[in-house]
Amino acid sequence: MAADVPSRGEPTVVELGAGTGALTTALQHRLAGRGRHLAIERNGPWAELLRRRYPQVEVVHADVADLVDVLAERNVADVDTVVSGLPWTAYREQLPAAVAAALAPTGVFTQFAYSWSRRWAPPARAELAMLRRHFAHVAVSPTIWRNLPPRSSTAPVGRSPRRRADPVGHARPVTAAPSTRAIAT
Repeated sequence: MAADVPSRGEPTVVELGAGTGALTTALQHRLAGRGRHLAIERNGPWAELLRRRYPQVEVVHADVADLVDVLAERNVADVDTVVSGLPWTAYREQLPAAVAAALAPTGVFTQFAYSWSRRWAPPARAELAMLRRHFAHVAVSPTIWRNLPPRSSTAPVGRSPRRRADPVGHARPVTAAPSTRAIAT
């Protein structure tokens, strides 16, 4: 999942649901002291653990449901890479829309999910269709059968967020339908 972090420059990376830092280690290794790494974690003790383990990471104790506000408060725009292992069932349409809004035009969103191991099942097909509404390019990696339960480690990957200009001229993600619902937690 860290392979999608640009190997040059000063990339901005946002990690959703960082937990205790398993993926944080790989992202920090890939960044090698470059760029900016924000890790968003809603569990207070885990956020504190991340701060102690990774003093170079900007750990934010917040819910990813507030992604747009979290990034705005920190003057973060045009994110290069967003990575997540969070379950889609908790966030549905709103999380990919928020991620698409946060990404640079060449940005990448990488999600690992256990449900993608059954990609022929209706929930997985619905998730894939939802991602295709927000990203021009969506790829699903092969299933890792050695993992228990089997999972797709870097699937799906969304590239090139779909955007349109609003009446004021600001870019915004294309959504399936206007929604005022907050992201469920």
